[in-house]
Amino acid sequence: MIIIGAKGFAKELLQVLDDNGELKQDLSFFDDISSDLPDFLYDRFKIVRSWDELSRFFLTNSPEFVLGVGGPAIRQDLSKRVCDAGGRLTAVISKTASIGRFGTQLGEGLCIMRNTIIENDVQVGEGCLIHNNSLISHDVKLGKYCEISPGVKLLGRDVIGDYCHIGSNAVVLPNINIGNNVKVGAGAVVTKDVPDNMTVVGIPAKELVAKP
Repeated sequence: MIIIGAKGFAKELLQVLDDNGELKQDLSFFDDISSDLPDFLYDRFKIVRSWDELSRFFLTNSPEFVLGVGGPAIRQDLSKRVCDAGGRLTAVISKTASIGRFGTQLGEGLCIMRNTIIENDVQVGEGCLIHNNSLISHDVKLGKYCEISPGVKLLGRDVIGDYCHIGSNAVVLPNINIGNNVKVGAGAVVTKDVPDNMTVVGIPAKELVAKP
């Protein structure tokens, strides 16, 4: 397995794999951008540094990869590029996450972090990142490549579109529809529907309008 990314969130994934007892001897990281990294992270995990090297890596190692970066657009772009290089997107789910067993459907390539609660009849799309201590309540539908920051609460029957980013400790009240490419600010409380491509902040959440 290889983690795409070698800083920040990638280190959190490393710990989840270790906690889960899933840390494999051949685990590696991929980072073709940073120049300040050693050849081996923590003197143990090889860092693959170019796309050509990554393609060669998949010829002799497991094709499984996980997305160790944040940001909906970045996650989707990297997922496609790594798959084109020979990888196979896979999921990491913390053993401390509580996931409903009745009617819940999880897409491929999810990162579900510590102490997350996902209730019954929830749908989560491909490539989503659900951070620590988040709650996704019953009958929520979450699109693909969304990022749910720590402490978020998505309450019953919410529908969240693709490529959304919900900021830390935000709350989306029940029966809310949020469009695609929406950003919800940290600590916001969403009380009404939000259309595509909008950023909302505050309590109650309102559109963030750029100053002229």
